[in-house]
This record gives sequence, C-alpha cells and structure tokens, in this order.
Amino acid sequence: MARRIDVTGRGGVRLAAWEFGDPPKTDPAGSDPARDVPDGSPGVLLLHGLMGRASHWASTARWLSGRYRAVALDQRGHGRSDKPPQGSFTRDAYVDDAEAALEQLGLAPVVLIGHAMGALTAWQLAAKRPDLVRGLIICDMRASALGVASQREWDQWFKSWPLPFATLADVRKWFGEDDPWVERPNPARGEFYAEVMAESPDGWRPVFDPEQMLRSRETWVYDAHWEELAQVRCPALVVRGLDGELGRAEAQEMVRVLPRGQYAEVADAGHLVHYDQPEAWRAAIEPFLDSLGGD
Repeated sequence: MARRIDVTGRGGVRLAAWEFGDPPKTDPAGSDPARDVPDGSPGVLLLHGLMGRASHWASTARWLSGRYRAVALDQRGHGRSDKPPQGSFTRDAYVDDAEAALEQLGLAPVVLIGHAMGALTAWQLAAKRPDLVRGLIICDMRASALGVASQREWDQWFKSWPLPFATLADVRKWFGEDDPWVERPNPARGEFYAEVMAESPDGWRPVFDPEQMLRSRETWVYDAHWEELAQVRCPALVVRGLDGELGRAEAQEMVRVLPRGQYAEVADAGHLVHYDQPEAWRAAIEPFLDSLGGD
C-alpha cells in the first residue's frame, strides 16, 4: 500500500510524502496522523534524484518499514508535489523543503537516504541541521563541479526526447535502448522513466517540466560541494554503482573528507543503483544501518 501525507515546504509549496509499508498505528491521543510513529520507530527520509519521484524508493521503503518509519518525499517540481511555474528551485529551497518535511512528519533524528540530487540535498541538510540527522547514505552523487558543458548537454538531451510517447512501451524502449545516452540495453532504466510519465490527450509526457529540471540543476552543477561534506557530523555511507556516474577515486575522497565516512560499492549497477540492483543495494546499506543502532 502507499499512504500519502501532504506537508508544506518553503514558500507554501505543497509536497507529497509517501509511506509504502504497513499503515502506522494510530496515536491514542489523537494527534495529527502525519506524526504517528509506529512503536516509536526511528525515522528514515528518502530523497529521489533529479526527475525522480518517491515511488522509485518503494521497494527500499517497504523493507525498511519493518524497523523504521520510512517516508519518501516527492520533492518540489517532481511526482505529485507542486510545480509552481515561478517557484524557487534553488539548493536552499530543496534543503528547506526536506527540513520542513522532517519537522512536520516528526521523523527526527532521522537517517537521510538520498540518490543523486537527493543525496546532495541530504548532505547539505545534515551539515545545516546536525540535530535532525543521525545517519546519512549518499547514493551515486558527485561532490565536484560538473561545469557548463554538462548543463548544455542536459539541455540538448531533453530536446532530443521524442515527445509525446505513444505508449508506455515506447517510453521503456526509448530510455532503455534507443536513448543515445544508453551504452547497452538497460530495462531497469526504461522502467525508471516509465514511472515518471503521465498520460495526456496526445500521448505520454513527463510529470515534470524539463525547464524546471534544468533550473534545479543549474543551482548545483557549477559548484563543488566538498565544504558541506566536511561539515557532516553524523556517520555517513557513500555508495556507488560500479558503472555509475560517481567514480571510485572521487567516492573514496568523499569518504576521506567526511568526518565519519564509510564506503560501499554495488557491482552490475549503473547510476540508478537502488533501482538497478535492489537486493545488492540492500546488502550494501544494511550493515551501515545496523551499525547506527542507538547512535
């Protein structure tokens, strides 16, 4: 099952948070159901990457729900959350949204798990509010600047999409096989993008606005983010896919910079580590979660 909880982010933006496990037990005091925590379980907040949505974390959230209050957030401009045409898509806006969600959901002190852009949001929040975060998992996100060329390539890539897609099968085929960025057939990638499409009168289109994605991206691709990493006080795990976007040398340098950093690697996985290899992903992060205990 999926249970939606609406929270309010920076500037009044409505954000959709999701639980994918069993319904939480009702607080006998009758408090806000968004704050009901089953048996006092510790909290986990899952943050997707650029273009992603909370449902990409469904399998992870389900197995976490056995021991945590696991909530996945549709970040602004994504999924079922608001996509204000003139809204702010800065780093501060994303971080403030996650901070507001933690407080409104009553999850802190929380374990933050982020993929790509969501991982950057997670470690920036951990640096900003160490009182709210007891553990951090960074999945396939670089700390170095990507530069102007990267943003230009993404702009051109969005323009290459053959929109609208006639069917979801066409979505899966294009992103899993035909996309010039695909080096070899990748069915998981096709499924990943099928989840961020919605049917419109003329076919299937993304649930997000590509221009908003570029606006979101331009607020972090030109800068390095090593300083915030060094400010993270809690235990932190850096996870990379063997064929992902985060190289081994940079990942290990991130671990060195983190005051309490650890490293894990998932074989046969690309950038979408948790989606490509869900069982191997679980095996990579479970020992870290176990080590947190009551930390």
